[in-house]
Amino acid sequence: MAQILPYIQIVLSILLIGGVLLQRSEASLGSAFGGDSSSLGHFTRRGFEKTLFNATIVVAILFVASAFANLII
Repeated sequence: MAQILPYIQIVLSILLIGGVLLQRSEASLGSAFGGDSSSLGHFTRRGFEKTLFNATIVVAILFVASAFANLII
C-alpha cells in the first residue's frame, strides 16, 4: 500500500486542481472594490455545477485522507 499511495495522491491532486479550475468564479475584480451590487446575492448551484462542486469536496476529503494515511504508513 505504501508503494501505490503516492500515485493515488498524484491522481487525486490532478482531479482536485481540475475540479477547482472548472468551477464558476462569482468574485470578480469589480465586486471586490464595491462595484456591481447585484453580485452580493447568493449563488445557487444547479445541474452540472452542483455535481462538480460536490465531487470536488469528495476528492478533497479523499486527498486529505490519503495524506494522513501516508503519514501513518
